[in-house]
Amino acid sequence: MKNAKRCEGCGDGVVLDFEFLMALQPIVDLRTQAIWGYEALVRGTGGEGAAAVLARVNDQNKYRFDQMCRVKAIETAARLYPDQNLRLSINFMPNAVYEPAACIQASLRAAAKFGFSHDRIMFEFTEDERMVDVAKVTHIVNEYKRFGFITALDDFGNGFAGLGLLASFQPNLIKIDMNLIRDIQVDRPRQAIVAGIVQIARDLDITVLAEGIETIEEANVLHQAGISLMQGYYFAKPDLGHLPALTCPGFTVQVENVAA
Repeated sequence: MKNAKRCEGCGDGVVLDFEFLMALQPIVDLRTQAIWGYEALVRGTGGEGAAAVLARVNDQNKYRFDQMCRVKAIETAARLYPDQNLRLSINFMPNAVYEPAACIQASLRAAAKFGFSHDRIMFEFTEDERMVDVAKVTHIVNEYKRFGFITALDDFGNGFAGLGLLASFQPNLIKIDMNLIRDIQVDRPRQAIVAGIVQIARDLDITVLAEGIETIEEANVLHQAGISLMQGYYFAKPDLGHLPALTCPGFTVQVENVAA
């Protein structure tokens, strides 16, 4: 760590003028019938949604905000599930990273401080119109992999770069956007698109996670398509202060039905 480059943005002295918390939402593995990990989602101190918090993020404070999100997420996970072999997924902003080897130091220090093994941490970023420097994102993903973190491309299929991103770099995991998931059990085009994504991911040795699951019918079709990792309101909503309980009735029985 001593030889790492200094993160100019993270050390610019900017202080956030607002507070926030981290809610956790489970990611389930239907193959093992167990929770795989949790995603940390930013919330206001009064329970306000992510949009209310992100509306206060600007070009001047985005570096500090990004770093604080990482540290707060690790601290929250270490407090709520310190001794379990479960992952923690953290969203990050590629445009809030100067030099990945430097910007990752605060995350490494937090993992060491709170006793949360860094190889259980997944960093996910969103495919959207702001990803203008693919070379930079490629460098970030490769560096995070080198440090032993899991990497993920979020909202896959809902952005502007699409499959072209996978030609430039291969994250460990892709999260299929909920717009491709909704009512997939009655939508043949969506079924065909998801099947194609699963096959491409398999060829590239990338794990697929489906997010935004709201019904057992959606879970059934996705599992039959070869997807085991899932996340969404059907399983549990994000919660503050404690690990949310799975809300789908008869979780184990329904997982067995999915696999049938």
